[in-house]
Amino acid sequence: MKIAVLGGGNGSFAAAVDFTLAGHEVALARRDQADVDAHLAAGGTIERIDGKGRQTARIASITADIAAAVRGAELILCPTPAFAQQDLARRVAPLLEPGQVVYLPPGTFGSYIFAKAAHDAGRAKGVCFAETGTLPWLARKQGPYEVRISGRGVRLPTGVFPLVDKAHALDVIGRAFPRAIEDCGDILSGALMNAGPIIHPPLITMNAGPLEHFDRWDIHKEGTQPTIRRVTDQLDAERMAIREAFGYGAPHFPLADHYAKRAWMYEAEAHDTLTDSGDWRERIVLTRHRYMLEDTRIGLSFLISCAELAGVAAPLANSFLAIGSAIVGEDFMKTGRTLTTLGVDGMSKDALQSLLAEGFA
Repeated sequence: MKIAVLGGGNGSFAAAVDFTLAGHEVALARRDQADVDAHLAAGGTIERIDGKGRQTARIASITADIAAAVRGAELILCPTPAFAQQDLARRVAPLLEPGQVVYLPPGTFGSYIFAKAAHDAGRAKGVCFAETGTLPWLARKQGPYEVRISGRGVRLPTGVFPLVDKAHALDVIGRAFPRAIEDCGDILSGALMNAGPIIHPPLITMNAGPLEHFDRWDIHKEGTQPTIRRVTDQLDAERMAIREAFGYGAPHFPLADHYAKRAWMYEAEAHDTLTDSGDWRERIVLTRHRYMLEDTRIGLSFLISCAELAGVAAPLANSFLAIGSAIVGEDFMKTGRTLTTLGVDGMSKDALQSLLAEGFA
């Protein structure tokens, strides 16, 4: 099938090469024409490095014309940071066609932003929106047109909007990710599977000293110590309590399973493969890195907002958000993503979940 992959980052490159080598027709939409021209001049290929060695794929279409990329695509994949979703949704919404599925891996409830933009543009009819709890690839670029994939998603809990159309959405997404997609209900359930706001805020704030001292530091290796893991588990317990308060049942995909090498979203050995690669030994500038501006500012503010609606205490989420706010110098509850900023703050739990099930009137 034709798949539109939007963006030029690590996840987008991993998606484009994996889908192409799996036999799909991929349209890779990059924002800057200069990047497109350079990529095409270099052959229009992406080289994949993984446990099977090196393979090169020629991407069917690399373009800065997002309309051309989206036109005729059954699946539109948006592995972009949460802080880019508003702008991307505004650009994509007028282009959508009935039958298409827009998939955000992960979403932080960004699938609602895309659905609302499509509704406002009069293009939501017959279109499904979905999100899952993690990026399906542990990937880092090794050069301008090559990407190393250290791990892949093998269980991707996926929520769909509107829920009544989930059969079609899961069928389309499942053809791109064979045997990996798991139905977890609506998109709020999918958003509350997001692992980024659980993993990254403790790792960057509790490792702030070495992050600012060393030129490069691996928060997933030296930075993941037992004390931090205990805190992470408690933060994850808050997430799972919020899920239960909304009526979402197990499995909740506890992060502890990932570290214990039990069945989780990635392969069992994914954490070891990630740290062995050395690709995450990097320079993290706390005031600018996506772990702060996406997972802390947007991810935790959204989690806290959901906790407030559900009547669940979230002391650690609030604490890490406050620390992040102090580091960056802005109030993340005002600049982040909440039910208020999304325009659904006046709804009860039941009303919100009814909207997510049935779609817009």
